[in-house]
Amino acid sequence: MIVIRPVEQAKLFTALLSREEKIFDVVKENLCGSFGPVDYISPVLPWTHSRYYEKEMGSDLKRAFFFFKDHVQPELLADIKNTTNKIEVYFKNETNLNMPVRPVNIDPGYMTLSKVVLASTKDYSHRVYLGKGIYAEVTLYYMDKSYKPFPYTYPDYRSKEYILMFNSIREKLLCRY
Repeated sequence: MIVIRPVEQAKLFTALLSREEKIFDVVKENLCGSFGPVDYISPVLPWTHSRYYEKEMGSDLKRAFFFFKDHVQPELLADIKNTTNKIEVYFKNETNLNMPVRPVNIDPGYMTLSKVVLASTKDYSHRVYLGKGIYAEVTLYYMDKSYKPFPYTYPDYRSKEYILMFNSIREKLLCRY
């Protein structure tokens, strides 16, 4: 007989990208209103892995991660991505920010003990459609006491800093179980 097991709840996070570090705190308030309190904020890291966003966001971009206290069901990732897209549009339309065309990029994802998953609006061969215009990508997998990248993993998520951060958060997740 086939037994369907309950799905493991996931640790929600958002990866923010902006030229202006000051916007992270303002965006955090909006994110907390949608997803609950944050229990870990990464150091602000320089983002030098690509020039993909320069045209709409400018140069000298910075990255920060917010990890949320409340765990989520993985099947909510499409709704979460659509919520973060609306928050991005809100900040894009804020006229008093005096910032580039796109002041902030918000990429949500989740992590479990076995993987890190990102949401995207873009299809690709290794992404799975979730619905509502959103795809999911397993970007890191856990093996031999560390998260590891796939050949398609974004360069920043391959970095030692990111992998150490996810490993550290995983240790905290283990304490929860």
